Amino acid sequence: MEQSAYLPIEDKPEILEDKYSLERIAKLHPKLRHEVDQIYRELIRQRIPVRITDTLRTFEEQERLYAIGRTKPGKIVTKAKAGQSYHNYGLALDFCLLTNNGREALWNRAADLNLNQQADWNEVVSLFKHYGWEWGGDWASFKDYPHLQKTFGYSTSYLLELHNTGKTDSDGYVII
Repeated sequence: MEQSAYLPIEDKPEILEDKYSLERIAKLHPKLRHEVDQIYRELIRQRIPVRITDTLRTFEEQERLYAIGRTKPGKIVTKAKAGQSYHNYGLALDFCLLTNNGREALWNRAADLNLNQQADWNEVVSLFKHYGWEWGGDWASFKDYPHLQKTFGYSTSYLLELHNTGKTDSDGYVII
């Protein structure tokens, strides 16, 4: 494709910061907040309409999600019980794209809303991977395409041990 097929960034539709995403970023583990804020702002600068839909989850929220498709109606949405998800420690996030001027979630992984001939979903994933994040779409058994996590090499069982032994900061985040 010739270069002229691409819109210069200044000619692409403007994307505004999403208040909901900023609120979710603020709930991430303190070691990740600044990094994710910078990644998010770069995605916005590139006119990729992304929303951070989920970050920190309480153990109670995790148990409710785990029950879906098991003891509650619906399809299974997580393989992780409380304490077994990186979300429980603020070390994971889920995302979607936004359409209709930010009013509708879009889960289409092929969408190119910034018109640069690349799937926006892949651009989001690539930027996070550049910073050392793991993508749920790369997992062999259970594909979780909206999921990204940065574990710092810690297992959820180790993080749970830190949590259970009170090795947390004043806001309840495990000290890593």
